[in-house]
Amino acid sequence: MGSQAAAHFAHLRRLAFTREVQQMAFTFVKYGSAVYCFRTYVMGLTACTGPSMFPTLNSRGDTPLLPFSLPFFNIKGDLILLEHFSVFAKIIKVGDVVTAYSVQNPRHIVCKRVLGLEGDTIKVPWSSTNGPARTVKVPAGHVWLQGDNTLNSTDSRHYGPVPYALVNGKAFLKIWPLKEAGWVSSHVPALL
Repeated sequence: MGSQAAAHFAHLRRLAFTREVQQMAFTFVKYGSAVYCFRTYVMGLTACTGPSMFPTLNSRGDTPLLPFSLPFFNIKGDLILLEHFSVFAKIIKVGDVVTAYSVQNPRHIVCKRVLGLEGDTIKVPWSSTNGPARTVKVPAGHVWLQGDNTLNSTDSRHYGPVPYALVNGKAFLKIWPLKEAGWVSSHVPALL
């Protein structure tokens, strides 16, 4: 009788352990789903690198965020908070700084300023990289994205209007570096 009781007790422990693992897995999936939904539909965090948005973003160049190297934290550039509601509600306006999937490489995210919405006419001046001056009408369902650093930015002047569906967030707050932290301006710089 003692061995049956021990076997029954061991079985109950396995059941309790299985239930506990199932509960932990359910909790992990539940909270993981909540985090995914929050980052996808409400707010996210991204690092803006490269010279195209200078001086608005990344004004100190692609220096690491930390003065030392960690294998799991080697982000360079400025950290900005994005909100996604404006994109989903289609209330992005001229002057907003947005992130979008790159037209040239969909695995990359670019950070640019909106300079034209559908129906707007954009005058592209002559330059050695863009060719002769031209006028472009932004088609329906597209936006015109351009970096603040017009001399060093690959943007709509090179690849044309960007489908609105590629826009994934509106930058509203720079949080790193701390001495430059603050709201991201929607004011279009005079040089653009």
